[in-house]
Amino acid sequence: MSYNNKIGWRFDNTYSKLPSSMLAKLSPTPVKAPELVILNHSLSKVLGLDFSSVSDKNLASIFSGNLLPEGSDTIAQAYAGHQFGHFTMLGDGRAIIIGEHLSKNNKRFDIQFKGSGKTPYSRNADGRAALGPMLREYIISEAMHGLKIPTTRSLAVVKTGENVIRETPLHGAILTRVAESHIRVGTFQYAVIAEDKKNLKTLFDYTINRHYPHIKDSKTQAIDLLKIVIQKQVKLVVDWMRVGFIHGVMNTDNMAISGETIDYGPCAFMDIYDPETVFSSIDQNGRYAFFNQPGITKWNLARFAECLVPLINEDKNTAIKIATEVVNNFSEIYKKNWFEMMRKKLGLSGEKIKDEQLIMDLLTWMHKNKADYTNTFCFLMNQNLEKNKIYNDKSFLDWKKQWKERLKINNNSPEESLKLMHSNNPFVIPRNHKVEEALEAANNDNLNPLENLIRILENPYEDKKKINEYQSPAPPSDKIYKTFCGT
Repeated sequence: MSYNNKIGWRFDNTYSKLPSSMLAKLSPTPVKAPELVILNHSLSKVLGLDFSSVSDKNLASIFSGNLLPEGSDTIAQAYAGHQFGHFTMLGDGRAIIIGEHLSKNNKRFDIQFKGSGKTPYSRNADGRAALGPMLREYIISEAMHGLKIPTTRSLAVVKTGENVIRETPLHGAILTRVAESHIRVGTFQYAVIAEDKKNLKTLFDYTINRHYPHIKDSKTQAIDLLKIVIQKQVKLVVDWMRVGFIHGVMNTDNMAISGETIDYGPCAFMDIYDPETVFSSIDQNGRYAFFNQPGITKWNLARFAECLVPLINEDKNTAIKIATEVVNNFSEIYKKNWFEMMRKKLGLSGEKIKDEQLIMDLLTWMHKNKADYTNTFCFLMNQNLEKNKIYNDKSFLDWKKQWKERLKINNNSPEESLKLMHSNNPFVIPRNHKVEEALEAANNDNLNPLENLIRILENPYEDKKKINEYQSPAPPSDKIYKTFCGT
């Protein structure tokens, strides 16, 4: 029986044709007793896949890798990366791309299993994943999609029927991740140090053909690619800052050339506004803290620019000079985009000299008074949140008066300003305590909290009733919330 005809798989695998040193061909390690936990029906439709006539048992076999679709060509990718500033050789240590699927409009997607067993890049690890971290990636990546932020997405999670040993035995699981591609800055770093010097040009040409064919005929392809990736990353990180998202592990191997958010390990969303917020247990010095994300993005882009130096100009010094000038434009581009984003959050149109001060005064007040980042903007949109005396603070009322005066200068009507705010300020985010609540329940075979949370996060800009419990930050606690990589 062909599941391809039934489901609609259309594989056209191209990355697997790259030099063998860039990848390893291998199959997922079979699992004992796969069981479907969740399947993303809305993403299935985007991909042009129909699983309606496939039993849960066969779905579990498909998404565990026990039953591979026809046309799949399973590979683990090699890459390198700067992890917390230190360069190391890496690769898909517990992930296997089963192939590149073409949707009905011929859009290409990597279909990847995460937690599918050992690979040549596992570095003494077991190649497996636990249920909690895989469901966390499912929740957060789908929330990011709902927030209209470029992201990899999650198609399914299955339990393997086997335990993985971390500090304690945990349910094993496999996530099916969908991405425009898994080409990273770290992939280019790996190609640069390859024995075969042709690998860099091969990867470069492949990347342009796959993602940015409109610059194929340019005489300055390398610089054009660098500028495009800078613009993509600026947009991405500005979006992260807009909703209070903290990635937590912004290594160069987690910066995708496509501009998608990739790898949801120790990520979390900020409740109380504090620019120094860190959740990751392994980020001891705050390298990837909320306010550091733009600077780290620039640092990662500089590493990408270094990879492109041999392709920018035959003269190394000239190439470095050109690349440096391009990367140094990042700060100004980011600043412009960030202020534009903050104006939208406040419903402001046009640019006024005092806007910068107005924005910074609000953030300073929020920080000083430990105000909730998301809910403060909801309050400014007249959202009926639970009564919070913090917004009766005199300094906030004085600021609000200035903001109201600035709004009057808009060419927009009050309704248009409010509409602008509504499209940039979510009413709900994946509150950390609600995520943990859903994961704990799922670990005990209760999927209701998980399904309810995912449903609420599908349309975060809609002002819905009966969502107060999803809008409230965690109750006060002496315990500092920490997230973990899950490896």
